[in-house]
Amino acid sequence: MGQESEQNSLLRRSADSGNASVSKDTSASIPVYAERHYSVKEIAAMWSFSPDAVRKLFQHEPGVLTLGDQEPRHKRRYITLRIPESVVERVHRKFSL
Repeated sequence: MGQESEQNSLLRRSADSGNASVSKDTSASIPVYAERHYSVKEIAAMWSFSPDAVRKLFQHEPGVLTLGDQEPRHKRRYITLRIPESVVERVHRKFSL
């Protein structure tokens, strides 16, 4: 499956999850470590947000992998976020109410 069709599938599932008759619980079917993990740049492209806006949305969300030095010795922090699909869906539901 190509990246574009994966993105469309994710957006469709996210939109469907707001429907009460649709009950999709990604965590029940696939373990979090086996889920697709998105980069900040991928989510920014899917949602037409800036990478900074996506980083702010997800940096303190439970389940997001945060890689890098939390307390750097220099002025700039270098942090990499990897966001599981279930977290992307949860945040989308939370802000689409």
